[in-house]
Amino acid sequence: MVAQKAGEKGYQVDITQLLGFDTERRELLTEVENLRRARNELTAQSKGGKPTDEILEKGRQLRDQLADLEHRLEAIEKQYHELMSTVPNIPLEDVPVGASEDENQVVKKVGEPTSFDFEPKSHSVIAEAKDWIDKERAAKVAGSRFAYLKGDLALLQFAIINFTIQKLGDQSLIEQLIKDNNLILLPKAFTPVLPPALIRTEPYEASARLNAQEDTYQLAHDDLWLNASAEHSLCTMYWNEILPADQLPIRYIGYSTSFRREAGSYGKDTEGIFRMHQFDKLEMEVFSTPDTGLDEHKLLIAIQEYLVQQLGLPYTLIQKCTADIGKPNASGYDIDTWMPAQSNYRETHTADYMTDYQARDLKTRTRLTDGSIVLVHTNDATAFALGRILIAIIENNQTAEGNVIVPEVLVPFMGGKTQI
Repeated sequence: MVAQKAGEKGYQVDITQLLGFDTERRELLTEVENLRRARNELTAQSKGGKPTDEILEKGRQLRDQLADLEHRLEAIEKQYHELMSTVPNIPLEDVPVGASEDENQVVKKVGEPTSFDFEPKSHSVIAEAKDWIDKERAAKVAGSRFAYLKGDLALLQFAIINFTIQKLGDQSLIEQLIKDNNLILLPKAFTPVLPPALIRTEPYEASARLNAQEDTYQLAHDDLWLNASAEHSLCTMYWNEILPADQLPIRYIGYSTSFRREAGSYGKDTEGIFRMHQFDKLEMEVFSTPDTGLDEHKLLIAIQEYLVQQLGLPYTLIQKCTADIGKPNASGYDIDTWMPAQSNYRETHTADYMTDYQARDLKTRTRLTDGSIVLVHTNDATAFALGRILIAIIENNQTAEGNVIVPEVLVPFMGGKTQI
């Protein structure tokens, strides 16, 4: 079943070989533990007096045998973990089977594509005319796919950030969304976090998120990678820790500037700020007990829909198929928001449910009330990819004069401006 489900995600896994390594690993581990026990017993025999030649010889034999077995165990452990790392998370039963993103399924469509009584412009044309975006000077300083965001557009981004953090910090809103979606969860608000923008290799690899190294920037002289998304340095926060169950769920809303090489995207989405090497994101991250992980996934999707609806933007909710959800994910949903200049819905949000897959290598666990220790379940989801949602606001809210109507919920965060 594991091999079949892995294949549905596009991963070929040799389960027979993996089980063989696991059996050998377990057998060697038992032998190592037996030898260590024998050495401890021998040491206890010699306490209080000078050890005999027989005990000394026996000790040397056990030491040599143990060194040999530990060396073999280390080699087998390495092979086992290398092979184990090729096994993806098993998709949930309701995830549609598909060979590419073309087989993702539209769950719902909210709102109609925005219509205009004039010829709408792209966000880049509007923003450059307003002197909100300067890619030419950014290219001079940093190269292609960078931009200066200025003036009212920069203020609009900060307005979105403040609006989102305020909403997710409102426990009554979280409680209402839980109730509206028939979820069994605690109505705990989200804590805002400014996470590190750099991650060391070991925790990054353990998070199962450093799976596209050609797309992630690494510092030349340090064991550090630039954060490719805020949740990457949020999910690793409790690396090698045991969390008391009464602290869960832990819900964070993190803001970070993120970086991606965008390898393989040459000539794609080059206009404006849709696909950049540097971009800002608001990301939700949740650590929960296993029995609430799926409902947390549903809550994050409900929050995403609420936020986009508050901005008055048309969108579709997409359930991603097995080939598109990603290696560590058991389930994944996207929100694609209407972009008038492209006459298309484009991805602005994603929600990922990892079950305990991510926590396994991170060794992030919880101690339940009965004293047992289990792996936590992790979820992450976009609150706003700020560049892309700015595009959607500019293009959907543009006027014939080339101005942009500020979404009503953002007006208080824009000093009362209703139009920019």
